[in-house]
Amino acid sequence: MRAIRLRLAFLLSFTAAAVAAVGAQTSTGAASQQGDEGFRFKSGVELVNVTATVSDQDGHFVSGLTKDDFTVYEDGQRQEITNFSNERVPVSLGILLDTSGSMTPDKMSAARSAIDRFIYDLLGKDDELFFMQFASVPDLLQGWTYDRRAISRAVGETTAAGGTAMYDAIARALPIAADGRNQKKALLVISDGNDTNSRTTVGQLRNLIRESEVMVYALGVDGTAVSTYVPQPRRPTTPRFPIPIPGGRGRFPGGRFPLGPQLAPQIQFPPIGGGTWGRTGSERVNEDALRAVTDDTGGRTEIVRGFGDLNTATEHIADELSKQYYIGYNSAGQKDGRWHAIKVELKDRRLQVRARRGYVAS
Repeated sequence: MRAIRLRLAFLLSFTAAAVAAVGAQTSTGAASQQGDEGFRFKSGVELVNVTATVSDQDGHFVSGLTKDDFTVYEDGQRQEITNFSNERVPVSLGILLDTSGSMTPDKMSAARSAIDRFIYDLLGKDDELFFMQFASVPDLLQGWTYDRRAISRAVGETTAAGGTAMYDAIARALPIAADGRNQKKALLVISDGNDTNSRTTVGQLRNLIRESEVMVYALGVDGTAVSTYVPQPRRPTTPRFPIPIPGGRGRFPGGRFPLGPQLAPQIQFPPIGGGTWGRTGSERVNEDALRAVTDDTGGRTEIVRGFGDLNTATEHIADELSKQYYIGYNSAGQKDGRWHAIKVELKDRRLQVRARRGYVAS
């Protein structure tokens, strides 16, 4: 019995010592980790990346500027530019195509052709891509790849049906774009109408965009509308000529009534006048809603008047992506979850600059 008691006492003391040692080690590790976090919080800075697009008074993109040509402000305070490049840098780009029911076969054909030209002829070989279609719901058909044929095959597999969930598609594409390998990240959205199916609102989408460094470009394609005349229904009217006397001969004003007196009261003239002119075709693109999505990011919205203009529009976007400036500065601000405004200015006031308008420090 005494031996058993001694063995139990030994086990209890050993267990207590082990627990104390583990607790001390855990406490030391936690304190060390907390100290490291505190150190990083006090002395840490965050590199804020800004992509700037410069154009002249004629709208042509301007290249060849230097760091000294730019001034950057955050919340009204001038920032020191620590990183700068005026060379073309590769882009991680997601292409989002509207495949709702309004996309007729000729529209789909034009969109496929424009996207193929865009990825094969206009983008750089070091640009990586993904492709998503969206109708009533978004659908990622091809993830990140450098293989242009894979993107082209995915575009060729699209079918048009359903509504338009454009905001949902952008919301889903943002985190995918953020995981791109390249420093510059962007989305290109091609749509011919308004959003009709998204659960995500414009306001919610803007909040998501403000927490991201992804630039968003939108090509809104206005459908061809046809003017038509719609007659206004009117009550039938009775003829304005003398009603024939029974047994007599009905007469038109200035002549005899050819059908006889028994039919004259039943004849009615068709409605004259009374109609409206309307427009049929695709719904107009909501340009204001698109700009609310794109402009905060440093991207832009372009409205084209038909799918025949898609080639020119995508050519402009590819040209812009190749002539942008990369600007970086260190921000020591706390992650307070608030919006911090960014303003980029140029020494040459004749030039115009477009860049992201700020970020949410979350």
